[in-house]
Amino acid sequence: MPASRSELSRWQFELTWSLFEYHLAELKPGDFLWEPADLCWTVHRDDDGAWRPDWADSEPDPVPVPTIAWLTWHIGWWWSVALDHANRRTPRGREDITWPGGDSAVEWLRGLREEWLAVLDGLTDADLDAPSAYPWGEEAGLTFAHTVAWVNSELMKNVSEIGQLRLIRVSAA
Repeated sequence: MPASRSELSRWQFELTWSLFEYHLAELKPGDFLWEPADLCWTVHRDDDGAWRPDWADSEPDPVPVPTIAWLTWHIGWWWSVALDHANRRTPRGREDITWPGGDSAVEWLRGLREEWLAVLDGLTDADLDAPSAYPWGEEAGLTFAHTVAWVNSELMKNVSEIGQLRLIRVSAA
């Protein structure tokens, strides 16, 4: 029997996550804030001690190389907002989501995974066919199935970026 759309989405998500766990398990404290280039996006402590990401409302040219800290914040930001939409909560703003710090970031992402699995496990075809405004806006006319596919794709992209940065740092040591 062929897999349902939700089963296939979960399979793809778990495949990507298994690749992420490979890198998460190997991250060292110095990896997170390591700057691989002169032009980097990272996170900085504000006056209250919260870690805030570098950000521009329009994409700079050239695009800064992100640090692993910035990438883990980025995943936590878009995934938290995706979960807000999936669970019909008021979506948080980018400014409301701060980076929790190295090892805490890994646990944060693992917690988001558990939340996302609960969403995936509860999906019906009707849920997948429901309109979804995240992340493209209502005018795009897309469904929650598109959001699920986007989460898988965005996670895969960010996982490969983190993995590449980690490998470059390890090989340069």
